[in-house]
Amino acid sequence: MNRRDFLKLTGGALAIGALQGCSRLLPQNTAPDLSRTGISPSAADDITIIPNVERPNMVFILTDDLDAQLGTTDYMPRLQTYLTDQGASLGQFFTPTPVCCPSRISFLTGQYAHNHQVYMNASPEGSFKKFNLLGSEASTIATWLNAAGYHTGFMGKYMNEYPFPDNKTYVPAGWDEWYSPAKGKPYTGFEYTLNENGALVDYFDPSQYIGDVLSDKADDFIRRSAGGAEPFFLQVSTYAPHEPYTPAPRHADAFPDIQAPRTPSFNAEDVSGKPSDIRYNPPLSEADIQDIDSVHRLRVQSMQAVDEMIERLMNTLDELNLLDNTYIFFISDNGFHLGQHRMKPGKAHQYEEDIRVPMIVRGPGIPAGMSVDNFLTANIDFPPTIAELAGVIPPEYVDGRSLVPLLKNTPPPAEEWRQAVQIEFFGHQLDESGEVSPWYIGLRTNDHLYVEHSEGMIELYNLHADPNQLNNLAPEADPERIKLFSQWLRAIYNSSGIELREIEQNNPL
Repeated sequence: MNRRDFLKLTGGALAIGALQGCSRLLPQNTAPDLSRTGISPSAADDITIIPNVERPNMVFILTDDLDAQLGTTDYMPRLQTYLTDQGASLGQFFTPTPVCCPSRISFLTGQYAHNHQVYMNASPEGSFKKFNLLGSEASTIATWLNAAGYHTGFMGKYMNEYPFPDNKTYVPAGWDEWYSPAKGKPYTGFEYTLNENGALVDYFDPSQYIGDVLSDKADDFIRRSAGGAEPFFLQVSTYAPHEPYTPAPRHADAFPDIQAPRTPSFNAEDVSGKPSDIRYNPPLSEADIQDIDSVHRLRVQSMQAVDEMIERLMNTLDELNLLDNTYIFFISDNGFHLGQHRMKPGKAHQYEEDIRVPMIVRGPGIPAGMSVDNFLTANIDFPPTIAELAGVIPPEYVDGRSLVPLLKNTPPPAEEWRQAVQIEFFGHQLDESGEVSPWYIGLRTNDHLYVEHSEGMIELYNLHADPNQLNNLAPEADPERIKLFSQWLRAIYNSSGIELREIEQNNPL
């Protein structure tokens, strides 16, 4: 896929002349580099298991392309009742690389994409195949928890290009139970084949909507695990609300009159301060807007089965007297935009709609109805959080930090928390030179969004004065201030683990 094809998919348009003479940012070595990922030859040595601690159960629901900014979860009353009202919502939770595969791997390893090295969705520099080639499956939250005595289960979407074409029954390390599509059309919700613990099982009946099948299997996993001596960790990865946004048939006529939110940046009047993939976009046509409204309606409809699954699993946990010892997480791999800055439906951009996602968690010690809005958090924090709850000290290579103090309302002083989340996007294929390098890199701080683009453009937004990121301040900004942003950004990009966390925390501005 070339740059123009990518922009077509993600809602942008390209002026060919804008790329002439453009420079690439911070190229990466395309050869697999285990020293950069931090995975040791003996991955079991990477963790420390704390003895004699209570290990709670955990259920992790990961949705696909669900927005936090455009109101889709407002149409999920069960999510609100069972999780939001009874748990904590993290208002500033980000996915630094806002596309499926790199983000999903960050949820498994706790690393930024520039460190886990799965840069994009497609081979050779992205996808499940690259993750496997690096040997990184040997050290994930699944293997850590499995080593700590957890019974682990995975069901749903794993990552792009799974499984191997010649080995469709492959099960990654660390998972005791595995139910993931191996072929067919799971994105459409129908006609797919699951790899069920090494056996291929067809689901071709029109009644076997994938969201409902995953709900059945999740419920069964919890019921069977409840009687065992081991704690359990269950990950349910839905396909909703990913394109083609297929709802369960029973929800196909729901919400007939809803429209996509007309945010202040929707079909923006002035995009002259944006990079070329947006700057040359014409205003959205009436047909474009009708399509956006249709996409929004389908996305909301497709999430209704997920909402029903939440209620079902919560009732099962309650019935089995497990609620007091179970954490339930609800998150998305990346956000989504619907007409913002003149962009047609898509993701992968640097703005709030794409990088900010819902993060809601309920469990022991978490105050009901709590909002955590003053701390920058990210998907790289998920693995160290799970590890702390499970009594595991994670590997030193992990870039993220545990969210447990925030979730249990014992936060550290603000100055002892990260002051920036780095964002980075590498595209979907290698460039013409065969290099892997970012199309953009940036920093999301509490106050600003700062972004450098491969075409040479810089964006800077004051998020207090301009939360919709309409007015690019970079052309008029103090050059010394821009220099400090750039130096801080590169310092984070070129680091990992403890060093990275220290650099994130020390705001030079």
